[in-house]
Amino acid sequence: MPYVYVKDSEGFVFKKKESEVATGEKIISEKEYLKKSGLALYEKKFGHGGARENAGRKTKFASPLKFQIRVTKEEKEFLTIARNKKLNFATLMNLALKAD
Repeated sequence: MPYVYVKDSEGFVFKKKESEVATGEKIISEKEYLKKSGLALYEKKFGHGGARENAGRKTKFASPLKFQIRVTKEEKEFLTIARNKKLNFATLMNLALKAD
């Protein structure tokens, strides 16, 4: 089903299927459609059909967040050793809570 560009009696332009064109609508060229709809301005001004480069929604949390806390030198050494030894922090927390 080919599409055509039409202009209604009030001057609004649409892209429709050829079979859906009403009696009061006039078939126009693609160039006139782009001009009347304002899409030609985007093509001419920005060259890619969008508002501007990188416009639109961004993915949330595309990269992991960096979490920073201030720790003492000893705490930093403990965390480094614990990570190197692959200690399970959840188990350590449970042991510490049970000891209290």
